[in-house]
Amino acid sequence: MEDELDPVIHAASRLRIMTALAAIGKDSSLSFAKLSELLGMTPGNLSVHLTKLEKAGYVAIEKTFEGRKPATFVAMTMQGQEAFDRYLAALRKLLGPVGKG
Repeated sequence: MEDELDPVIHAASRLRIMTALAAIGKDSSLSFAKLSELLGMTPGNLSVHLTKLEKAGYVAIEKTFEGRKPATFVAMTMQGQEAFDRYLAALRKLLGPVGKG
């Protein structure tokens, strides 16, 4: 339903992840380490939430190497951006009456 808040995004940690990825802009990615630092999340906790977002098709995770060192990058997918936009619209609709009166 269009008015419902997406439960995959709605969890506080996943909402913070999606917000951070949306803020960096389309076709951009963040390193796993930078995202962990930015959000103040442990690598294990971040990994669990990224796995849920990846299974939903909302983020893409790319594992690569920088020199000889492994590096992981995270980006929001087109499907993730659309889901995030729907989530924000549903949230605005839900909160619309707040403060009016």
